[in-house]
Amino acid sequence: MKPHLLLIDALNLIRRIYAVDMNQKHHNDEQMIQTCSARVAQACKKLLSITNATHAIAVFDGDKSWRYHFYKDYKHSRAPMPDTLKEALVHFKTAIEDTGIVVFEPENDEADDIIATLACKAASNKVSNTIVSTDKGFLPHLGADITVYDYFKKQYLDEHSIKERFGVNKNKLVDFWALAGDKTNDIPGVKGIGAKSAQQLVNNYNTIEDALEDESLSPSIHKKLDANMQMYVISKQLVSLRSDINLGFSLKQLRLN
Repeated sequence: MKPHLLLIDALNLIRRIYAVDMNQKHHNDEQMIQTCSARVAQACKKLLSITNATHAIAVFDGDKSWRYHFYKDYKHSRAPMPDTLKEALVHFKTAIEDTGIVVFEPENDEADDIIATLACKAASNKVSNTIVSTDKGFLPHLGADITVYDYFKKQYLDEHSIKERFGVNKNKLVDFWALAGDKTNDIPGVKGIGAKSAQQLVNNYNTIEDALEDESLSPSIHKKLDANMQMYVISKQLVSLRSDINLGFSLKQLRLN
């Protein structure tokens, strides 16, 4: 059987299931957590079946990643994890492990960077893999051996859906986000450049440097770019997922029993 690696963005899956369960009628928090843990385990079993995975891992976030040190306002407006959920994460980890999936929680790295590293390393060795997440940050890595699956919409994301959603091609996403910013993660982008201007820039020019050298570029756009190039560079680094993290384990250790 040809190997296939399942990569689950654990908190992305848990928090979305928890958000639904929190609004259901339960006798108490303990019962809610038990129900929610069971639903997460059931989701993992479905994902194993859907992807025909031979290897699998669910990755959690570590403590403050390099992005928090690199840019002090990173995710500063995001609501903290509810205490009830935070205190119950151990139950979710056990529920996932009971399905045979390896659980990994790095010390300081974000799950996104770990997953991107695993996906790229697997793909470089011709091992196909599926990333399960609703996080758009994985989309630039879509390729012949890397797919992204939205468990909640029950669909694989592709280049057509990227173009439809963002108005740019897959290979232009990082530049697009670096220009327009990303409010969900408090990544600023270039001041005064909205989504429409960002789309036009990345669709019309190979690089932002090319745009700045074009004498026909709108003077107001040129002024905004020229004044905010440092923030563009910072934003580009923030929206780019790392794929070079030293993980300390091999694909063999992720084999399903």
